[in-house]
Amino acid sequence: MTGMKKGAGEDPFANDSPVESTSTSPESTQEDPSKREGTSSQQADERDTQQPQQQLQIPYKFRRDGVQDGRDRVPLFLQKETKVAERDALHELEDRFEENVSLTDLREALVKVGLQHLDEAEECLEDWGYGMTFD
Repeated sequence: MTGMKKGAGEDPFANDSPVESTSTSPESTQEDPSKREGTSSQQADERDTQQPQQQLQIPYKFRRDGVQDGRDRVPLFLQKETKVAERDALHELEDRFEENVSLTDLREALVKVGLQHLDEAEECLEDWGYGMTFD
């Protein structure tokens, strides 16, 4: 796999493939061969369409070469209280995960969550003066 880090060892997901059943129960050995042919091609078609859903997706953290991999650089300027809150959130999440959390990952996660909560973002923007008119 091309997205694995150098020196990370073998791809732990490389051998994951659906296991086919080799049942030898009496029902399966006495099945009508004409039904079996249609069923096996039907099952193969179903496996082909289900394959992408069954494959494990390697999380972004493990398939990238670096924290900036696959990201566009976006300048970010924060007010002092926002910067303090960001630092506190970083420490809190590192405690929860019991590992270091990349500031870049935290910032993108905060943006993604904010995009899912536009009403709350709207309230913040209103606090900053958006929507005010002086007529």
